Amino acid sequence: MKKLITFSLILFVFINGCSTSKKSSSSSKTPTPPVVEAPVKKEEPTKVLAPPKTDIAPNSLTNAEKAAGWKLLFDGTSTDGWHAYGSRTIGNAWRVANGNLYLDAANKDGWQIKSGGDIVTDEEYSNFELQLDWKIDKGGNSGICIFVNEDKNKYPYMWSTGPEMQILDNNGHSDGKIHKHRAGDLYDLIASKSEPVNPPLEWNHVIIRSLNGQLDFFLNGVNVVSTKMWDDNWNNLIAGSKFKNMPGFGTFKSGRIGLQDHGNNVWFRNIKIRRL
Repeated sequence: MKKLITFSLILFVFINGCSTSKKSSSSSKTPTPPVVEAPVKKEEPTKVLAPPKTDIAPNSLTNAEKAAGWKLLFDGTSTDGWHAYGSRTIGNAWRVANGNLYLDAANKDGWQIKSGGDIVTDEEYSNFELQLDWKIDKGGNSGICIFVNEDKNKYPYMWSTGPEMQILDNNGHSDGKIHKHRAGDLYDLIASKSEPVNPPLEWNHVIIRSLNGQLDFFLNGVNVVSTKMWDDNWNNLIAGSKFKNMPGFGTFKSGRIGLQDHGNNVWFRNIKIRRL
């Protein structure tokens, strides 16, 4: 009996020790750290502007706009303030009717229009904000150029020096199949971030703002292109474009505003500018 009691006591101690050791081993495990998810990076929202007021007469300025320094580049009745690139006059294919400045593409001359051609402003601009409305014919192509240096002997075309905001019927013109050649793009340099463009033969509103090298394109109130000009990135954009062998392209910090003759009917109105 004494042996049985002794054996039972030894067995109890052994089992209790194993149990204690098991708990100790379990509690000594390193706890699994909680999973911390990386914060989701929020994209910067696209800048959107209020639509232009439509309750004022076309090709006119409000008192507030006049006070802010806006000037009309088209008065709705004449082509005053514009001339053909490399000329002192403007061809008669550029016409004025119904308050619109438009290119009549009835008489083709190669890829442009007879007595048409690109036109530019009489004045030059550096820091500025430009606004205008445009509409393009079905299958049409045109553009708005900035910082145009008018030296036709050195630079044969307006776009030899002037970066362009593309005007296009995206679905009706072959350029619509080319990256960086669609409506709103900084032509062949930067594709627009979105495409808020209206169909052909409908009006689109444009704002082009350039201030100390910061360039922004707005199409129908949406900021579609934003970039810095004349820095290393700008130079790299040009080097990777069709303009890489055009010395002078995108280098001038002052120049004329230009409207392109690309051989298609195109209309403009409400063209105004202010110096910044």
